[in-house]
Amino acid sequence: MSISLSSFIFLQIWINMAQIQQGGPDEKEKTTALKDLLSRIDLDELMKKDEPPLDFPDTLEGFEYAFNEKGQLRHIKTGEPFVFNYREDLHRWNQKRYEALGEIITKYVYELLEKDCNLKKISIPVDATESEPKSFIFMSEDALTNPQKLMVLIHGSGVVRAGQWARRLIINEDLDSGTQIPFIKRAVDEGYGVIVLNPNENYIEVEKPKIHVQSSLDSSDEPAEKRERKDKVSKETKKRRDFYEKYRNPQREKEMMQLYIRENGSPEEHAIYVWDHFIAQSAAENVFFVAHSYGGLAFVELMIQREADVKSKVTAVALTDSVHNVWHQEAGKTIREWMRENCCNWVSSSEPLDTSVESMLPDCPRVSAGTDRHELTSWKSFPSIFKFFTEASEAKTSSLKPALTRRSHRIKHEEL
Repeated sequence: MSISLSSFIFLQIWINMAQIQQGGPDEKEKTTALKDLLSRIDLDELMKKDEPPLDFPDTLEGFEYAFNEKGQLRHIKTGEPFVFNYREDLHRWNQKRYEALGEIITKYVYELLEKDCNLKKISIPVDATESEPKSFIFMSEDALTNPQKLMVLIHGSGVVRAGQWARRLIINEDLDSGTQIPFIKRAVDEGYGVIVLNPNENYIEVEKPKIHVQSSLDSSDEPAEKRERKDKVSKETKKRRDFYEKYRNPQREKEMMQLYIRENGSPEEHAIYVWDHFIAQSAAENVFFVAHSYGGLAFVELMIQREADVKSKVTAVALTDSVHNVWHQEAGKTIREWMRENCCNWVSSSEPLDTSVESMLPDCPRVSAGTDRHELTSWKSFPSIFKFFTEASEAKTSSLKPALTRRSHRIKHEEL
C-alpha cells in the first residue's frame, strides 16, 4: 500500500515521540517541543502538498461525461455512472472535482430551462445598475399574462440553483428526479404559466483585493543608503515569506469576498422580492406553489410578511419535506388555519404514497411522499401534487358557484 509524503512525515514525528518518551527528563522536554510542533501543523494544508493541481475541465465533454437518452449521466467511453473516488486517498481533491462538475451541471440545467422548456431568463433586481451584483429567475412567456393558472417552483437550500431539486440526484440518478423540468413541462401542457425561483443565488464572489500596508514612519528624512538597505531587507523578507507560503500551501485558493445582491440576500428575501415584483403583478386567478425543504420555510416567511396578498391570490401549496416551523417562525393563528385548508406536505416516509402521516405541528396535513429519501420527495410526489392542484382549483370554483347562484336568486326576488 502506497503512503503519501505528508503521511510519512506525520508518522515519522510520532515514532520519534514514542522513542523520546522512553528517555529521561531531557528527552521529555524534546517530547513537549515535538507536541508543540504537531499542534502547529495544519493537517489539511499538509495533505494539499500531495494533491494534483485543482485544475478541472469546464465542460461535460472535458470530464468525458454526457447525459444519455434516459437523462442519466454516463462516461462517454465506458458508459459507467459518475465515479466520485476518482483518485484514492485524495478525498479533498475528489470533492473539488465533484464541485467543479456540479457547476457545469448547473449551467447545463439553465440551458435546458431556456431551450427545452422555453423559459425566459429574467435579471433581478429589475432596476439594477450595470455595475451592481445581479441574480435571475426563469419565467414562461405567459407567466404574468395567463389569466387562469400560475405555478411557482422553489427549491431547497445548499448548492442547488434554479431548475434543480438535488444535484446528487442529477449526477447519480437522472435529470427527471433531480430537476424541476418534469414539473415545468407538465405545467405548461396543462395551461399553467410558470415562474422558477433562484433563492440560493444571493451574492457574487470576487477576489479579495490585496491591501498594501504602508509604514507609518516617514522615511523621506532617512539617508538614501539606509533607505536602500531597508528596502533590500524588506524584499528579501517578502521573498522568503512567499517561498514558505508556496511550500506550506501549494494549492492555496484565492481569497474571495461576497457581494450580496440587493433585496435578494437570502432565500426569504428572494421569495418576497419575486412575489412583490412578479407574482403579485401576474394576471392569474389561481397561483400554486411547489416548495421543497427550505423552500417551504421561505414560503411561510413570505406568508407572514404578505399574509393578505397571499391569501387572496394563492389557491394551493404543495410542500415536499418542508423544514418550516410555524412556532419558530411565529406564524399567527390565521396563517396556521389557512395552511391547514390550502397546504399539503409530502414528507419522507416508508409508507405508501399519500398515506396520512401524524404531525406534531398544527399547520398543514402531512402525507407520505412514498420514499424515505429527503431529496426524492418532490419527484416521488409529482403525480399527487398535480392531482392536489386540480382538486383545489375545482373546489375553489365550486365554492364560488353557490354564492353566485344565491346572489342571482336574491336579485330576481327583489325585481319581482
